Amino acid sequence: MSLPDPEKSQAAHLLRRAALFGLVASLALVSACTVRPLYSSAPLTVGSQVGAAAELASISIKPVGSRAGQQVRNNLIFAFGQGSGEPASPAYTLDLGVSELVESAAIVQVQTEEDEPTAGTVTLTANYVLRDATGAVVAVGKRSIPSSFDRPRQEFAAYRAQIDAENRAARELADLLRLAIAQDLAKHGKKA
Repeated sequence: MSLPDPEKSQAAHLLRRAALFGLVASLALVSACTVRPLYSSAPLTVGSQVGAAAELASISIKPVGSRAGQQVRNNLIFAFGQGSGEPASPAYTLDLGVSELVESAAIVQVQTEEDEPTAGTVTLTANYVLRDATGAVVAVGKRSIPSSFDRPRQEFAAYRAQIDAENRAARELADLLRLAIAQDLAKHGKKA
């Protein structure tokens, strides 16, 4: 039987103390986080009596000129109102601008001698301004989403593939905008 080594016991004591300090520091850091569930029924803004879904349903979206913009608008109306359409008396108004960029992703056609693009990408970009009932700007933002598609040799099939890619991008962009606007409302509500 040997006697305990004082240097080893002191090192073990310092190691335990450092681990305890690290645990306390990480608990303090975690307790400072303000995480809330994505689909919570709690209000987004301070002092609001309605839940997050009702607050999002009170957003009216102004008409958009382009086909892709109208697709994004329609998907947003459906997402905000959960299928019930636009609000009768909106608490917020959303100005939406949607631009579209169609690019060729590859210029390799293996079976022919022509350099025809065989793949493309549709990128939809939305700029938005959210205003409250008084006209004051609540939030301004920009979101973008790409969607790829294959360009077959037939002209109508290539056109239809591009339209399908636009529709996909519009759905995804509407989902992205819904989340961004919910975050903007929550941030705005904390300032109020």
